[in-house]
Amino acid sequence: MSVITGLTRDGTSWTPEFVVHLDDTTCIGCGRCYKVCPRDVFTLEEREPDDDDDMDDVVSVMVIENGGDCIGCGSCARVCPKRCHTHEARAAGE
Repeated sequence: MSVITGLTRDGTSWTPEFVVHLDDTTCIGCGRCYKVCPRDVFTLEEREPDDDDDMDDVVSVMVIENGGDCIGCGSCARVCPKRCHTHEARAAGE
């Protein structure tokens, strides 16, 4: 299968890149990606700290909850201060 492509309003070919991974080791849980996402792809998840961590508090990170709803706009990656998001072009149905 070939990847999904479309046309912009001026007729330029465009290949959306959909979010496929969010690195929870670098995510600071700021929620910027959650706020800009037009399709509610992300949610905030609270996690217990690892045994290696010196912190006793619960850690909050963003996770991909509804990845199939991603439209490939890339807004999340543009606002992320830690560059946590990985995007890929995908074929229909993937």
